[in-house]
Amino acid sequence: MKMLLAMFIVLFAAANAHAADDALLSKARTEGKVAFYANITAVEPIIKAFTDDTGVKAEYTRISTTKFVATAITEFEAGKFMADVVQGPLPVLELLKEKGMLAAYRSPAAAGYPEWTRKDDRIQLFGIEYVGLIYNKDLVKKADVPKRYEDLTDPKWKNKIVMANPANHPTTISWLIGLKENVFKSEAEWMKFVKGLAANKPMFVASFGPTPAPLESGEKLIGISMPKYIITKAPAPLDWAHLSQPLMGTPRAIAVSSTAPHPNAARAFIDYWLSKKAMDMMAKDVGEYVLAPGVFPPIEGMDKAKVISIRELSDDEIKKWGSEFKTIFDVK
Repeated sequence: MKMLLAMFIVLFAAANAHAADDALLSKARTEGKVAFYANITAVEPIIKAFTDDTGVKAEYTRISTTKFVATAITEFEAGKFMADVVQGPLPVLELLKEKGMLAAYRSPAAAGYPEWTRKDDRIQLFGIEYVGLIYNKDLVKKADVPKRYEDLTDPKWKNKIVMANPANHPTTISWLIGLKENVFKSEAEWMKFVKGLAANKPMFVASFGPTPAPLESGEKLIGISMPKYIITKAPAPLDWAHLSQPLMGTPRAIAVSSTAPHPNAARAFIDYWLSKKAMDMMAKDVGEYVLAPGVFPPIEGMDKAKVISIRELSDDEIKKWGSEFKTIFDVK
């Protein structure tokens, strides 16, 4: 009898959830479309799948991390912020939340995610913008592939490294501080690494997006970048260094805009985005490290890698360390 009652409760809850989903989707279809502002790249397949599966047109506008906050806040204060859904690194969404730009929404699709991914009733984490060392596997011998971050200071890599500008790229600044706080045993050891990396004269680019190109061409051999490019840049000759230390990254977050012109479509989009179908696509087609249970990118060894979330840096910390790295790396 108890078993039958439990089964009834489960079926009743599922039926109610399905009815709620249908009701939301019906309202979303009435609104017709959803505008998605994001810093994430190569997600057009998910945008198309959402449109095909729901009948609600999704419009994707990419804004780079370095311009995201300024662009969004400027539009918001001018009453011209037209995003329904915003996605970006957690620190970016925290800033938008402080400005009153995010609406409350707890998606039922996130029910199976780790508890720590639900920051509050506005922000939901779905992935980690994981950073590692990628390299040109046609030009770098297996014996030479770095095994620790410290190997980047070897003089043989002088003028052979590409990375996002450590003076102004927030994620790279956070990553370098993450090394100090999570990998190196002392600040002195960490600073020795930073100065050794700087001495090897890396090429600086604006963000992670441009890092694979000089590796593909052979102009550079190693990049401080995102392993997902092994997937998105295939068949480029890219691989990742299986380090003995953890990979680190900034949590990726998503939220509904408080001024969403299409609020029901926004909620339906977030539900779809967090679904296993979408997270499978993001991992397998885009190479992202997602937080949906049991889903990993199809990159050899990534399911066994230790990937950790680094803490949020304040604006003041980003400015302070950006200024210090500008001096250390002699950024012009």
